[in-house]
Amino acid sequence: MDHIDYKDVVQAAERIRGKVRPVTLTPADPGAFGEADVWLVLEHMQHTGSFKARGAYNFTAAHLANGTMPKSGVVIASGGNAGLACAWAASQHGIPATVFLPETAPPVKVNRLRAYGATVNLTGSAYHHAAEAAAAYGEQTGALPSHAYDNPYIAAGAGTLLEEIATRTDTPPVDTIVVAVGGGGLFAGVAAAAAQHDIRVIAVEPETCRALNAAIKAGDVVDVDVNSVAADSLGARRTSRMALHAAVSGDVRSVLVTDEQIIAARQLLWDHRRLAVEHAAATAVAGLTSGAYTPAPGESVAVVLCGANTDPADLG
Repeated sequence: MDHIDYKDVVQAAERIRGKVRPVTLTPADPGAFGEADVWLVLEHMQHTGSFKARGAYNFTAAHLANGTMPKSGVVIASGGNAGLACAWAASQHGIPATVFLPETAPPVKVNRLRAYGATVNLTGSAYHHAAEAAAAYGEQTGALPSHAYDNPYIAAGAGTLLEEIATRTDTPPVDTIVVAVGGGGLFAGVAAAAAQHDIRVIAVEPETCRALNAAIKAGDVVDVDVNSVAADSLGARRTSRMALHAAVSGDVRSVLVTDEQIIAARQLLWDHRRLAVEHAAATAVAGLTSGAYTPAPGESVAVVLCGANTDPADLG
């Protein structure tokens, strides 16, 4: 599937309503981002510590409703936010989740996955070994493969956060939403909903981790080198076709920031708000603090803080 549309996001919103935490917005300090009216979207407070709980729950619920969820449950290769979200969503539906990780995976990640009831298999020394083992497991057992971002249910579920923002009545209408981009699941879902509500999307990537930006320039998905402080969350070597379709079809601007700007933005959030977020979340903020995107005076901007699964030890 090369794209999703607004109806996919609406259907996802219906499936996950009451099952995930409602989107929370807080105003940035006046003048912190020039003369724009900026809101921080606190999606790092979502179940499992990232927006990915939305897509994972939608993916699981949709397959159960469609009768396409096997008794062997779901399988994924991920020790990051996608794996945590997959395990959590499976536990919410009472189905098995099997997660494959490299043998080098930190014990804290393994323990968190097991706390959600997932079966964890450690195999090989690198992620691709775990991915190969997960694929083999799916073929052998019939378990349903999940994906961190390149799936229409995952992307549509992520897009529900924009739908919530656009339809709420206790905050001013949003003109622009700023999101960090890795593989493009969050971006594709948000862009699908944003097009319906005439909201501009700013897609922010690290300069050295820019799968979407490279795809836009090439006119097709391409492989890129990944070497960024935010690569643990944004380190996709290739964006999805859904994300590329969204980027060239809507009111979208792709911008790049440096690792130094990301680190500074993350520290800023800690210093001024005591928000400990991932470098991926800080990447979105850096899109504004770096000047990569400069809102117009009075422009209403929402910035998505996408995750908080981070080690705060380096935040002084």
